Amino acid sequence: MLQAARAWLNQDPDPETQAQLRALINAVGDGDTAALSNLHSRFDTRLAFGTAGLRGEISAGPNRMNRVLVSQAAAGLATYLLRHAAPGVTPSVVIGYDGRKNSHVFATDTAALMAGAGVRAILLPRLLPTPVLAFAVRHLDASCGVMVTASHNPPNDNGYKVYLGGVNNGAQIVSPDDKAISDEILRVAADEHVPHLPRASYETAEETVVQAYIAETASIAHTPRAQVNAVYTAMHGVGWDTTRRVLEKSGFDLPTLVDAQIAPDAAFPTVAFPNPEEPGAMDLAYETAREVSAELIIANDPDADRLAVAIPDLSSASGYRRLSGNEVGAILGWRAAALATAEDSNPGALACSIVSSPALHAVADAYGLRFVETLTGFKWVSRVPGLVYGFEEALGYLVNPDSVRDKDGISAAVALLSLVSDLKSEGTTLAGYLDRFSEKFGHYASGQISVRVSEVSTIALVMTRLRESPPTHVGRIRVDEIDDFRWGLGDLPPSDVLRIRLTDGSRVMVRPSGTEPKLKVYIDTRSTVGTLVERRAAAQAALDELDRGMRALIE
Repeated sequence: MLQAARAWLNQDPDPETQAQLRALINAVGDGDTAALSNLHSRFDTRLAFGTAGLRGEISAGPNRMNRVLVSQAAAGLATYLLRHAAPGVTPSVVIGYDGRKNSHVFATDTAALMAGAGVRAILLPRLLPTPVLAFAVRHLDASCGVMVTASHNPPNDNGYKVYLGGVNNGAQIVSPDDKAISDEILRVAADEHVPHLPRASYETAEETVVQAYIAETASIAHTPRAQVNAVYTAMHGVGWDTTRRVLEKSGFDLPTLVDAQIAPDAAFPTVAFPNPEEPGAMDLAYETAREVSAELIIANDPDADRLAVAIPDLSSASGYRRLSGNEVGAILGWRAAALATAEDSNPGALACSIVSSPALHAVADAYGLRFVETLTGFKWVSRVPGLVYGFEEALGYLVNPDSVRDKDGISAAVALLSLVSDLKSEGTTLAGYLDRFSEKFGHYASGQISVRVSEVSTIALVMTRLRESPPTHVGRIRVDEIDDFRWGLGDLPPSDVLRIRLTDGSRVMVRPSGTEPKLKVYIDTRSTVGTLVERRAAAQAALDELDRGMRALIE
């Protein structure tokens, strides 16, 4: 292991990670057992390249994000693109980056190495949101896109998302491309020395790429019928500049800003965790909203591919309630379905992941649209044929699939503002619209259980127990059927997921987290009987019962 660490050190171009690794090697030489354990965590395994690309803590070693790992990834991806290019065609890649630590250097390393390998490399002109990169892949007809971001991960993380053009339409990579790219990266890591990899000059994209994204995104909304008193936070990310330009072009008044969170800041100083779903992350937005009596709060995560929404709620201590991803997903789906059927006699499909609310299915049925469920991840949602709208419960929405094949928190914000503007002109609010949804389609309630474990093997044991001794009841509600996705189900590829169907029409999904040592449980209930108050009470009672029952089964 020390030999591997020294070899890594000899090819590391980053003074910070060099010093870090050298100190660890010296400490191990002095008999420091903690340093030895630290080296093992960095060198016993490698940060895996998969359908989510790469993501991890910035630090030295193959099991961390750093310039050596990124250089190997860039060289391996370049080889893949060259091998898969049509005869006589030079493949191309467009590269974007956000405001996180090392994002710019990882992006420029990638561009120089791609160009050195013979790929046409185009770097976006400045730090920009992930949706702009996803748009640029299609707009520039690139073979590939790379976005350097860790989205809403902790401050010292970074990552590497890969998109493919051509027949993939600018969607994120899926199998078997992920495996083929990973094989090339591992070959580079085994056979090449990073300082010896060829580098060359690359292009920088014109600002017209960003302008084209702004124009396309602004076109989602018609001229506002009423202006909305909104508050906006970028969560210390890169969303505001692009969002501002989109809102101006759309004709919306600019929102009041959460000033402390509006500029990109890799330290994310005002939040413990830069994710709008995390407790406390929206506190400054609530404070600002109270000051201006805002009708709406909109928040992007740091790379602006997600959208959080909050509305006034007098029963809450903060005065506002953040809507769940399922609530926002359902109402944006209702808007999309109404627009699609008004404009097109063959309007296409609504789609969401298998762990997202079944509410979208009810919308699709009501409007005569196809409904498609996919595995978790927008790499799957975005690939649905004829897609007009897709969402995921983790605050991801795709309202403009003709332009972007990934979740987009900016276009979703425009669509949401347009909806709220229309409602205001009619004398109602988003809260009233949610009530109308429950009256028309039934009231849906959703909950989630997330169990963090110290040993990942614990998750496998729980999944095995549920498969080998399937429950007959969850709480007091009888189980109707259990679907196991382990070998694939219907048109869906294999996945480590269980779906528990209950006799009352409720549904429970159980799966390991794809990014953290957690077991995740998603509970969805529905009531279509009685008044709105009765529907809410019945759906919530079933949700509470299933929550208690699942905790007893898994904890």
